[in-house]
Amino acid sequence: MDLYVGKNRKVVSICETQPLTVKGLIHLLESAEDLAFGSSHGSPAEWMLSPGADKTDVLIIDKGLGAKTVLDALSQLPAEHGVARSTVPAVVVWGMSITEAEALKFLQAGAKGIVRKSADTGTVLACLRAVAQGRSWMQDSVFREAAAVETQIRTDLTPREHQVMELVEQGFKNREIAQELGIRPGTVKIHLKHIFEKTGVRGRHGLALNGLRQKGVISLLAS
Repeated sequence: MDLYVGKNRKVVSICETQPLTVKGLIHLLESAEDLAFGSSHGSPAEWMLSPGADKTDVLIIDKGLGAKTVLDALSQLPAEHGVARSTVPAVVVWGMSITEAEALKFLQAGAKGIVRKSADTGTVLACLRAVAQGRSWMQDSVFREAAAVETQIRTDLTPREHQVMELVEQGFKNREIAQELGIRPGTVKIHLKHIFEKTGVRGRHGLALNGLRQKGVISLLAS
């Protein structure tokens, strides 16, 4: 579809395979005074080759295209646009089903927004507006564990537990954490057990996501 750039409006382009979904998004964007529809494509690779790619402020990528496709696009965006423009588009990943593990990978790879396709129009617009303004955003229904933990998550942790938690947030695996800290993998497991008990988080993905939230890297919106 042709690129449309509205005056003083952030341009949103879409990588989506379902025509009806694209039409719905276009209608939603047309109803917003601060957002404008840019273009729609069947894949991120197709979008990268389009004439209007360098005018895109926000790029929506359907997780249904495959997690690998999303991650590949996130890794390629800086290389594709680093010379042509000072900033790359803010990427919003959306899909019918996104696990905490997948969402964490997307965020660590550079995605700025995570939202479900089942979200209401207000939630979708809130996400697009937030990332268009340079903020990161995630829908809390995707991250039940991360949303449930309060800000005292770090207060009772020992210095070593803080170190382990920091490395978990960076995506380190147990064996890598052990090598980094000079301890045994079994000791890492013990530290994680204590961290989970103190924070109330059951899994490392929720732990990492909550750590990113508390650092202000991402924000939650109830849905």
